[in-house]
Amino acid sequence: MLMPESLLLTAARISTFGQQQLLTTASGFFFQRGQRLFLVTSRHVMVDEPSHHHPDSIEIELHTNAADLAESTGYRIMLYRHGRPMWRQGRDASGEVDVAVLEIDRSALPANTLYRAFGVHNLAGAEQPVEIGSALLVVGFPLGFHDTLHHMPVVRQAVMASSFGLRFKGEGYFLTDARIHRGTSGAPVVMRMAGLPQQDEYLPWLLLGIHSARLDVCNRDEQQDEALGLNCAWYADILLSLTD
Repeated sequence: MLMPESLLLTAARISTFGQQQLLTTASGFFFQRGQRLFLVTSRHVMVDEPSHHHPDSIEIELHTNAADLAESTGYRIMLYRHGRPMWRQGRDASGEVDVAVLEIDRSALPANTLYRAFGVHNLAGAEQPVEIGSALLVVGFPLGFHDTLHHMPVVRQAVMASSFGLRFKGEGYFLTDARIHRGTSGAPVVMRMAGLPQQDEYLPWLLLGIHSARLDVCNRDEQQDEALGLNCAWYADILLSLTD
């Protein structure tokens, strides 16, 4: 079977549950730090007080046969142990950061699990400037939509809509211009590394951010004005502290 682009194997479809009842779907991705493996998503996927969202477990879909991508299984992860949350969530000088990481026990994964994980080398450094208007991709599961046969995410095109490296309004995120739907929360926002093949061993993509939410203005006239079409993506370098 033809193997898909490595980028697609970094993404994970997340379902949240409360007492075995399906609550929501979301997006996430794998990040590796040394020998440790983490699932990254938005913090509001794990808990969101304004919407009274309090799941007690999540399930991610995993490929289990490299020769047949139609084979998959659900892997359940409990979110609390003895009443304490198992995930780590971000915070900086401006307050809460809408990013969460959950460490995954590699030894507990099903045999022959097929996935790819971003690493520290995929994070953008000062030597890799990202210009305004740069073409980006957002890899996720909008409204839960995906290739239900091969269990693959879909990719939306985006554009860098604010100056990368500047904290927009003092917050730890930048803006993207893209058509994004619910269910994409937690998806990786990436930019292609020039000159490297799609199947490069180290993933030929810069991991710039974690998509969080669509943005709008409170004074928009819904009868006259379209939605802004802008989104916030939290800077991915927060993963350095969350996985340390």
